[in-house]
Amino acid sequence: MARSCRVLIVDDEILVRQGIKHLLYWEQEGFQIVGEASNGKEALEQIERLQPQIVITDIVMPVMGGAELTRVIKSQFPEIEVIILSSFGEFDYVRSTFQSGVADYILKPKLEAEQLLDILKRTARKIPSLKLEESNDDGSLSIKGVIDKLISGYEVDDDFKDITAAFPYPSYILLGADLKQLPSKSKDQYTASQCMAKIAAELDSGFDQAVYYPVPTDPNMVVMLVNMDKSEWDRFTFIVRKLAAWTRNQQLEIGWTVGEVFSDLRLLGTNFREGFLKINAYRFFLPTSNNLVVYGELPKHTEEVAKFNMTRFTELMNRQQFEEAFHELLGYVQAASKHYQTDVFEFKSFLGNIIFNITIVLGRLELDMKNLEEAKYVYFKSIGEASHVSEAIRLLETFIQETNAVIKTKRSTSGNPNMTMLLDYIHQHYAEPLSLTEIAKHFHFNPSYLSSYFTSHNKEGFSEYLNKIRVEKAADLLEQDSASISEISEKVGYSDHSYFTKVFKKLTGMSPSHYKKLHLNKKRN
Repeated sequence: MARSCRVLIVDDEILVRQGIKHLLYWEQEGFQIVGEASNGKEALEQIERLQPQIVITDIVMPVMGGAELTRVIKSQFPEIEVIILSSFGEFDYVRSTFQSGVADYILKPKLEAEQLLDILKRTARKIPSLKLEESNDDGSLSIKGVIDKLISGYEVDDDFKDITAAFPYPSYILLGADLKQLPSKSKDQYTASQCMAKIAAELDSGFDQAVYYPVPTDPNMVVMLVNMDKSEWDRFTFIVRKLAAWTRNQQLEIGWTVGEVFSDLRLLGTNFREGFLKINAYRFFLPTSNNLVVYGELPKHTEEVAKFNMTRFTELMNRQQFEEAFHELLGYVQAASKHYQTDVFEFKSFLGNIIFNITIVLGRLELDMKNLEEAKYVYFKSIGEASHVSEAIRLLETFIQETNAVIKTKRSTSGNPNMTMLLDYIHQHYAEPLSLTEIAKHFHFNPSYLSSYFTSHNKEGFSEYLNKIRVEKAADLLEQDSASISEISEKVGYSDHSYFTKVFKKLTGMSPSHYKKLHLNKKRN
């Protein structure tokens, strides 16, 4: 698609919304998530302001569900297409939405990237404002149409012969200028169209045997497909280095990327998605002093860092060995940041998960977490928007500084050896059939006294605390382990599989099977 299709996501479960957002490389596929809402009422307010072209909505939500939302959308905004999300037992609701004119529906438990993308593309083709203006008068595809289709992942064998004359040279290469790092004020002064004009002027004046065409992509990025003779390579790299030097001298924070040379135009889409965009993403980890990344001139690969030991980190936090825990965390993050082939999304997700886990652990220790609980969402957003690894690490360091300030102000379990001893015992024996009576017997406490003592010093009862620990461990195993859910429930101390499922859903908002599938989909993408 030449223009991005605007999408609004509506679901009352934040983890489902996050899962959908991270299921696809949206902008690469021609879609843009413009907003999200937790119910139909919020969605209608967002629709007025954001004017999405596709709404993906859950069917059962508080305040206003998906069926009612669909009826209102089709009544007031008939040009908007609706895709319904549903669970297995909700088909009666789904059937009623088809009468209102929904485009399609997806079963949540079977939600996968390939299926979602297929439905999105089919739905987008129904939208009049997105019809591709890509045909010549005789009905054949234009050059722009061929490039658009290749970038979107379509085959063009039947139309390819119509435009071969426009590409007379044997070599193709993608040249990109990433404007995402430009401050908002600079973006107003130096737009993507100005950047494209600058590239075009340099290519026009510098080449004898080359042609070039713009490639549709992110609004904050300019990409050119250059078709040239191999003899022009040295001249091409000279022009690119000249452009990179010019933007540095102008103090414009623009990152330049040169992809791998390829010889068949039909490989454009694959080269763009699997080569060019990956190389461009490396910029997140590479030094900011170098604003030009060229395939074939990348730094030597560093050795991949061993996976972070989240279990040890959580245990250190629970034992209140905060200094050691944070030292190990920052050491790992610094080491991982030097491996430029690390997936940017995975790195940012790791930082977000760490912040989330820290707030959960500290919340159990009677620390005043109100400000940090509110601030964590700002940190999630800022880390997600970080344009360089140094910025993301600075945000984590700032969060740790704020955390240390909270710890210093009030550590209710500090100096309380009994409480530390009890918490350590639970963490060491959570997988066993643990009960308050058994712990009281082990430590020679009266069970009634221990129950009230535990609650008053830990802000929650023994059962609630034990369930949280077990669910945390289960979540780790669901992300990493190939074992079945019933086996995992036994591993973390639950003999009753159905009770485990009930507790897990209560604490996480989703069933163990849904949680496992969500994280498997994230890994695949």
